[in-house]
Amino acid sequence: MDTQRHANLQRDELTETSLERTAFLHAPDATLVLSGRVILRASLRVEAVFGWTVRDLEGQSIRILYPGQTDYRVIGERARKAMLVTPVYRDERFMRRKDGQLVWVEGRGTALDRDDPQKLAIWTYRPLETEAPPPALLTPAERRVARYLVNGFTSKEIAGALACSPRTVEVHRASMIRKMKVRNSFELVALLLAAPRG
Repeated sequence: MDTQRHANLQRDELTETSLERTAFLHAPDATLVLSGRVILRASLRVEAVFGWTVRDLEGQSIRILYPGQTDYRVIGERARKAMLVTPVYRDERFMRRKDGQLVWVEGRGTALDRDDPQKLAIWTYRPLETEAPPPALLTPAERRVARYLVNGFTSKEIAGALACSPRTVEVHRASMIRKMKVRNSFELVALLLAAPRG
């Protein structure tokens, strides 16, 4: 039997539903279907990206993949607002693996109901090559602040997450700018994202 005829027979044996299910399960990015920020379905790629099996994740709050409660709240609200006005939301952020390690990912989401983006949404997550911890020259406190800076948090939001004052956050930011020999926060974040793996 020739290759084309064999492919046609295989295609005919698969229903449209089974093709869609196969495409979802084997998608190249970790893919989640969320309702009310609860994971209804997960693709097989989630295990390679996050360390969780599909069975582990389905039925769980997406909160399990965020580094902390503040990340979950702030990033979730930012995405919800954006998805009210744009068909596909995109950002880069840290997410948490099952083993507790942070992974830098590109997240893309689309709402099936633009009036209520969290009602039903599809999200994909792809690890980025620029994933990297801050350079070793930073103190542990500076590393904690850096994690929030690269996620776009304000000093006030970082202070709330770390239970310190906004002024303390600004002192750490200024110290990082000085140590890394950059001119401003924008350059600092760019350098943190491009830092080589340690």
